[in-house]
Amino acid sequence: LSQWWQRLGDPMLDELVNEAVAGNLDVATAKASIREARASYRQTVGTLLPSANGSGAATRSKSNGDVSSQFQAGLDASWELDLFGGNKRAVEAARYGMDAAEEELRAALLTMIGDVASNYVTARGYQARIALARRTAASQRETAAITRNKFEAGGATAADVATAEGQASSTEAGIPSLEAAYAETVHRLSVLTGRAPGALVERMKKAKPVPAPRLPIPAGIPADILTARPDVRLAEAQYASATAKIGQAEAARYPSASLTGNIATNGAKLGDLGKSSSISWVFGPSLTVPIFNGGQLKAAVEVTQAQRDQSFIAYQAAVLTALEDVENAIVALSQERIRSGKLASAARSYGEANTVARTLFQAGSSSFLDVLTAERSLYSASDALIESRVAIATDYVALNKALGG
Repeated sequence: LSQWWQRLGDPMLDELVNEAVAGNLDVATAKASIREARASYRQTVGTLLPSANGSGAATRSKSNGDVSSQFQAGLDASWELDLFGGNKRAVEAARYGMDAAEEELRAALLTMIGDVASNYVTARGYQARIALARRTAASQRETAAITRNKFEAGGATAADVATAEGQASSTEAGIPSLEAAYAETVHRLSVLTGRAPGALVERMKKAKPVPAPRLPIPAGIPADILTARPDVRLAEAQYASATAKIGQAEAARYPSASLTGNIATNGAKLGDLGKSSSISWVFGPSLTVPIFNGGQLKAAVEVTQAQRDQSFIAYQAAVLTALEDVENAIVALSQERIRSGKLASAARSYGEANTVARTLFQAGSSSFLDVLTAERSLYSASDALIESRVAIATDYVALNKALGG
């Protein structure tokens, strides 16, 4: 699953995926979130360790004509004893928060790579449809010319000529819309790689076939989804973090103890500090006991418990969504493959019918209506076949995203 897009067999797509991984802005944001979560974790771990602060001061004063100097130095230290594990549970919650940030990065990568592949496939599909429309319009122009010649010879009507030219113009009228859609898709592809919208116009200019995945595809089993889907793993990490926060809130209801101490020294000269100066020190434990707070601490525990329950429900929903996504993607892909086979057969048949109809029409053995119907049917089936090939590749992308690839 980790390199699933390579099964589409398109080197340019592989290049674009690598470029998007390096340049996509959503991915960059997710990476920054990981750095934030790791720093927050280290910050929380620091609460388990003693803290010490040094201080110093120097003053010079004048009183009744006498000038004197005074120097002070001191050290304060404290250590909160984690008697009921509140700080440890906070560290645990922060660690799960770090895991959640990493899963958010995986989710961003999964979405981004899927979007790159889908837009690339769609762009190649538009290129194929534009080329088909141009070929069909050129063929229809030839039919219109033949019809005009037959009309001049008395073998066709003016209505036949007008209809032939109108059909060619109608096909040509659809090309600008396809061109616009193609341009928009290439612009989206460029932005996904972290570049300006027009960055990939030249690279994509040369038409290539619609990528076709190598089939059959290993879909895996439902258990695999639970270990691969980043949204499921994210929900699991958030559930674990919410559970840890209950212990943190519970610990706040019980006494907290700290060891504190400080040393201070004063001297008239800088060199006297710690020698002939006055030195004072204080050391001892302190205890804080919550007595009455209007039920706030108990309510805080209930808040975290409710948040835990919500996280668990979200985890269950993520699992069900994952299973649903896989089942839907498998069905869509398998049914689209069947549809594509039927469309290919139809396109071949309509192609043969179009060739025969044109030949008979030129020989005067068939009516213009037969040619008109055959050309329309061939174009419609051929265009639908291209769209179906795009749909197969898109469903393949959707399946791999559903599997957490």
